[in-house]
Amino acid sequence: MTLQTSHTSAGQSDGDGYMLYHSIGQYPGKAADMKAALSDFADCWAAPNDEQWGYALGQRQRFIDLWSQLLRAPSASLTTTENVTSALAALIMALPRKDLEGRVVLVAGDCFPSLHFLLTGLAERYGFELRTVKLRDGANWVEDEDVMAAWGPEVGLALLTWVSSTSSHRCDLGALVAHGRKQGSLIGVDITQAAGLMDYDCLAVAADFAISTSLKWMCGSPGGGILQVMPDVIARCQPSLRGWFSQENIFSWDINAFSYAPDIRRFDNGTPSVMACVASVPALEWHAAQDWGKQLEKNRALSDVIIAAADEAGFELASPRDPEQRGGSVMVRLSDADAAQALLSRLRTVSVFADARGAILRCSPGFMTTQVGVDRLIAALKAA
Repeated sequence: MTLQTSHTSAGQSDGDGYMLYHSIGQYPGKAADMKAALSDFADCWAAPNDEQWGYALGQRQRFIDLWSQLLRAPSASLTTTENVTSALAALIMALPRKDLEGRVVLVAGDCFPSLHFLLTGLAERYGFELRTVKLRDGANWVEDEDVMAAWGPEVGLALLTWVSSTSSHRCDLGALVAHGRKQGSLIGVDITQAAGLMDYDCLAVAADFAISTSLKWMCGSPGGGILQVMPDVIARCQPSLRGWFSQENIFSWDINAFSYAPDIRRFDNGTPSVMACVASVPALEWHAAQDWGKQLEKNRALSDVIIAAADEAGFELASPRDPEQRGGSVMVRLSDADAAQALLSRLRTVSVFADARGAILRCSPGFMTTQVGVDRLIAALKAA
């Protein structure tokens, strides 16, 4: 069957069919904002004066402030990283060795694979056992009760995935963190797949640390990762990767008198990278000006339409049906990986953009997505 392409040329480029917010977030005017920010940076950096570092580090601090505001993070508890993998590595390598040696690090089997790759490699070096909670037979996500069943006092650190990138399952952070506190474990949360769409309050959640990137619902650029650590945990950490920006006074040049900064700055090291911050600040500022209650309502409404269409077409829903247990994405299981790729090719011809992991189609209606774009997705699902 040939899908009709009667939508207008404007619809082909205005993002109404863009559903890749689980991968890269977009918002109206993003290209112009990024070009202006990077152009301003180039003008400053190339000027033959002494104003470069004040401007560059100011942009980095603006990035930190906007993320801290979003997460209601305690003062001086959030810093920049390249990505979530480097953020988790920095935290683990900074902990006192007794916190993990001879103990268990717990993670769910539907975590972001890159983090599992990291933990597998660190286990022997840091003397911990990596315990991965498996999915039940035929399941699309790890159940919270299975995580708690595997979580005893031997667990030194548990990494929770707030929303899974493969199913959009949203774990019950309140119940999981409360359970972890009873076990005496350090608790971290990967908030990547929901930060910027759903509310995350560091003080209310009361986890020990959080990691994320700016790529997705935050609409930022690659390299704009964050590490947020609660003050009492910061005080116990001595990061292995350290440098002049790790000090309380970064201009202390006595090579025999290094001392860590008292706050999150101890997780900095050498001269910080600022380009991702410069490129992401416009998106974070745009984001901070939005009514996120309305944006979430829109996401929920369009997600319901997609779910109903998948049901009607006879496809298996690979995400929780209950919106209280789901992030901002809808995953649909097709017959196989070839069928998923064929559908994606069909969707591109009508300017609908999603992706697939094997046979799982991933759709995330976001800030630029409209009902018109979703209608084109539905037509393709029915044709498939």
